[in-house]
Amino acid sequence: MVAVAALAAMTQMGGQAGAAQCGNTSAGFEAWKQQFAQEARGRGVGASAIAALEGTHYATATINADRGQRSFHLSLGDFMRKRGGSAIVARGRQLKQSQAGLFASIEQRYGVPPGPLLAIWGMETAFGAEHGNQNMLSSIATLSYDCRRSDFFTDQLYAALKLIDRGQFSGSTRGSMHGEVGQTQFMPKTVLEYGVGSLETPSGALMSTANYLHAHGWQRGGGYQPGEVNFGAIQAWNAASVYQQAIAIIGRQIDGGDR
Repeated sequence: MVAVAALAAMTQMGGQAGAAQCGNTSAGFEAWKQQFAQEARGRGVGASAIAALEGTHYATATINADRGQRSFHLSLGDFMRKRGGSAIVARGRQLKQSQAGLFASIEQRYGVPPGPLLAIWGMETAFGAEHGNQNMLSSIATLSYDCRRSDFFTDQLYAALKLIDRGQFSGSTRGSMHGEVGQTQFMPKTVLEYGVGSLETPSGALMSTANYLHAHGWQRGGGYQPGEVNFGAIQAWNAASVYQQAIAIIGRQIDGGDR
């Protein structure tokens, strides 16, 4: 039994030694990338996705942005002003009217009213105007290599590679600093789990967002302010308290205060 235990321990250590090692500077990124590519092949990732991974670069801008996130530490009022809450409400009300058919079909299917969807759409990309222009795969690979949140972004990286194998993404897909894509900024794993149609189109992005909220407990006809039945689904969307509250406030103002 001792010999078996010792062999098991040696095997475990060997597996750990062979795993791609995270780092906190660009120095080890190329070596990590080769190690990760080998692991990915072993997990069945296809040639096109491996080639895209090997073409990634260390995304310094992504690392700087990840280290410098300060807006979530603002007060709710300051956060709303910085994000242009009143402008989102005004534009959101216009879109609610001009796209009434789309929002009616989404609410019929998923039970989610226009307000929170428009709040998310406006907050994430200014209604599709600001998608980000970073190389999606390089951003996610860099964050997977970085020791700070390696486990979370390794899952995202495998999801991105799967989407490349499927032909939905490519090595040149553009996204925001942390690899978010589409008009409501889905991470790759979220695309796999909840994506409906193209996230680069308003209809696809909004349906996907409603699908996400529905899957996280949204109940048709329920309120979505703090303490109400649907606020938990908004909390699932973003972990920052000020962001959650802003979505609820902006959504209520767009919906006319009746939700």
